[in-house]
Amino acid sequence: MSATGIEGTPMEEAIKSDERELWPAVWKGFRRKCPNCGSGPILKSYLKVRDTCTVCREDLSHHRADDGPAYLTILIVGHLMAPLLHVAFTTWRPEPLVLFTIFGLGCVGLSLYLLPRLKGAIVAFQWARYMHGFGSKA
Repeated sequence: MSATGIEGTPMEEAIKSDERELWPAVWKGFRRKCPNCGSGPILKSYLKVRDTCTVCREDLSHHRADDGPAYLTILIVGHLMAPLLHVAFTTWRPEPLVLFTIFGLGCVGLSLYLLPRLKGAIVAFQWARYMHGFGSKA
């Protein structure tokens, strides 16, 4: 119900239509696509966010991802690789150099895969929640 007690007023409909859905936007960002249109690339290099979308011209320059993607990458890689390392060591008892090589490459590879995707997801989250100047709710 609106503040005036009247539902379905034009102002209330405008506010509802201006809402951005969170999870579709985050998924588009994780795929490294524009959170608005889902077509244009959000990144212009490995981690550099474009100022505007090349397809829909959405302004993306307001993002403040900072260290968030790196923290999330460390959190995810650590929580995946540490139990796997323990299981591999207790089950097969490989040579330390073999274990280090396999898990070192696994950690680096997974980190390089996740980092740009998590940066896109964080920028899309900020876009969907109107954070840091990504527009204002009507």
